[in-house]
Amino acid sequence: MFKGSLTALITPFRDGKVDEKAYQGLVEWQIDQGTDGVIPVGTTGESPTLSHGEHERVVEMCVEAAAGRIPVIAGAGSNSTAECVRLTQHAKTAGADAALIVTPYYNKPSQDGLYAHYKTVADAVDIPIIIYNIPPRSVIDMSTATMARLASDCPNIIGVKDATADLTRPLAMRQEIGEDFCMLSGEDATVMSFLANGGDGCISVTSNAAPRACAEMHDAWQAGDVKSAMAINARLFPLHSALFVEPNPVPVKYAASLLDKCTMDVRLPLTPANENTQKLVHDAMVSAGLLN
Repeated sequence: MFKGSLTALITPFRDGKVDEKAYQGLVEWQIDQGTDGVIPVGTTGESPTLSHGEHERVVEMCVEAAAGRIPVIAGAGSNSTAECVRLTQHAKTAGADAALIVTPYYNKPSQDGLYAHYKTVADAVDIPIIIYNIPPRSVIDMSTATMARLASDCPNIIGVKDATADLTRPLAMRQEIGEDFCMLSGEDATVMSFLANGGDGCISVTSNAAPRACAEMHDAWQAGDVKSAMAINARLFPLHSALFVEPNPVPVKYAASLLDKCTMDVRLPLTPANENTQKLVHDAMVSAGLLN
């Protein structure tokens, strides 16, 4: 259902508030540059420090700006199942094409708890759901067996954003879950290997700053032009690395500020990119051909 280059959108701030004009301009730019889909209010969108009202407004703005031209996959995760249901219901009401639901963090549920959490949400809201498996942030790791069970029992659980950096995962998931399950990488640095092992695309941080290059890389891959796809990825690799020298989205917000897309402001407990990060990101963007 979803493939190619999908952007995990930053949430621009100005004077402590969501910069609505910059946000909708960012969505428009992503579409113009060839991005295949956008994801509001995920990790990169600083969802932990958005109020519920801000969260909902950002999803609504994204749907409005996209205007049906590309899919919107709304972040709707929570470590409270009841809150996750509510956020997912809002995503559907707002007109999102799917919901991205992160594995519950902090609680450390068992595999049975993970199954019950996702099944409860899937049963409550008729919208395509993508599991977001990111052990480095959530502490827990959903097993392939649990994912297969959910895909079998819940027709609207249609895929995964895999941020484990385990490149055997797509092979295991294809074997255990099947060809129709949508597999999206959550790691820019390993995206080519993920695609080679059966993946469909990437929910990308880098594409906030390099949307055209990321889109062209995926287009080349899908067209069978492996050499071109690998060459673009090699050019972007220093940027993939630089964007994670501080916690996401600190570096990528600085990158976007260099392109005049937004300020570099983040919300506490995150702090703006330090001088070392700024130099690394600037140099990587120059190397990638994104700055003169």
